[in-house]
Amino acid sequence: MYIKKILLIIALLGILGLAGFSWYIYDVIFSSNTAFSEETVDVYVPTGATYPEVRNILEPYLENEREFDVVAQKKGYVDNIKAGRFILKKGMNNNEIINTLRSTNEPVWVTFNNQERLEDLAGRVASQIEADSTQLLESMKDSAFLNQYGFGEKNALSMYVPNKYQFFWNTSATEFRERMKTEYDRFWTEKRLARANELGLTPQEVIVIASIIQKETAKVDERPEVGGVYMNRIKKGWKLEADPTVIYALKDKLQNFDTIIKRVLYADLTLDSPYNTYKYKELPPGPITMPDISSIDAVLNHEDHDYFYFVADVENFGYHKFAKTLSQHNANKRAYVKWINEQKINR
Repeated sequence: MYIKKILLIIALLGILGLAGFSWYIYDVIFSSNTAFSEETVDVYVPTGATYPEVRNILEPYLENEREFDVVAQKKGYVDNIKAGRFILKKGMNNNEIINTLRSTNEPVWVTFNNQERLEDLAGRVASQIEADSTQLLESMKDSAFLNQYGFGEKNALSMYVPNKYQFFWNTSATEFRERMKTEYDRFWTEKRLARANELGLTPQEVIVIASIIQKETAKVDERPEVGGVYMNRIKKGWKLEADPTVIYALKDKLQNFDTIIKRVLYADLTLDSPYNTYKYKELPPGPITMPDISSIDAVLNHEDHDYFYFVADVENFGYHKFAKTLSQHNANKRAYVKWINEQKINR
């Protein structure tokens, strides 16, 4: 009888122990293990990260790191790390956290516009995806890739159409470049290509002209009118004589694209540079900035008018006064020169 009682007690203790262990396992796996107050947090896991590195990234967001380790080990996550951006929600348990880290890489939005050079574009993109600016720039300047599609380093910026795109955060530099070539091809529809052909321009030439328009005016509604001026000059066989190309030529000569030039001097117009459209009739060898889509369309769908000249309108800042003849233009220009001298803008 005594032995039976002992066995019964042992059995009961075993059952209680098993129940306790089961509850512990359930608690470890299915109880909330987040330590942040926000509704969600973004976690970025680098390519090639080890489990200890991931643990360091996760540590600020976990209530109990040891319990997370137990579940990570049991689910095989420690040997199967995935790179990317993952969104953790407040109140998630270890099972949900690991499932998220294994299978729900969330994309990011990548935006860029108005970059003057590939270097600027690489820096801008590197702030939004994992690839660093050096990797991106090397990929963008890869001569084999550029030659394959009829580009060179001078006009490679033309391939990157400014917009808002979805990428996985862990996109490599090569993957980014390839995707942007696909987006470039998608942008240049049959309709746009046909229109460029009607104008006697290649897509790259359209973008070069659009980049000048972009620098000439920040007013989107004025861009087709400015586009009409440049197309009129091209049709007449004139030089474009665009001040923004001279400014770019000066920056290129100095190799200082951070310098601010507010006034183009007559002496600057003689600068020997393929970007100087006062000296050369040919279009610059590449864009002087990344033009908005509105500027590209301002070339393709420019206004049909008889204007050949324009100058900043000092009575309506941001806009320009347009003229059909040189005498009209000179009258408009005198008002602008008077104003700029009054502002004591010498450079």
